[in-house]
Amino acid sequence: MIAIPDLVPRAEILLNHCREAGLKIATAESCTGGLIASTLTAIAGSSDVFDRGFVTYSNASKTEMLGVEAALIDEHGAVSAPVAREMAEGALARSEADLAIAVTGIAGPGGGTPEKPVGLVHLATARRGGGIVHHEARFGDIGRPRVRALTVAEALMLLESQVL
Repeated sequence: MIAIPDLVPRAEILLNHCREAGLKIATAESCTGGLIASTLTAIAGSSDVFDRGFVTYSNASKTEMLGVEAALIDEHGAVSAPVAREMAEGALARSEADLAIAVTGIAGPGGGTPEKPVGLVHLATARRGGGIVHHEARFGDIGRPRVRALTVAEALMLLESQVL
């Protein structure tokens, strides 16, 4: 897995803001498969800010690793706001991080439905002692690599909004 080169400068800015604020980050990734963590850790010295990453691609891994209730996935689907929120909360609960980002979506080319089309991504941040912020992105059927790259970009922006 490699970082997305165009996003490394943005990730470095985020890491510097977190470092100044004394915050550590955890990731909980489904459709990005670890690309957010990879982008953050492409930067030398990131270990003082990046605590850990959870790649929870399957529904079972979301339940086992992050504590997302199977009934919640059954009711809303893995690609949903409630699941993204639970993933973020689970990443915080199972890490030393102060701030967590979670992403779950449909990168394509298949897997979409009229209700949940290819390019739909739910992102959520959770901050220790704070609240949860959810963001829904609809990138469209623009190709798997672009959906994943844009999801990483959105995740970095959402994290930064929680630090500043």
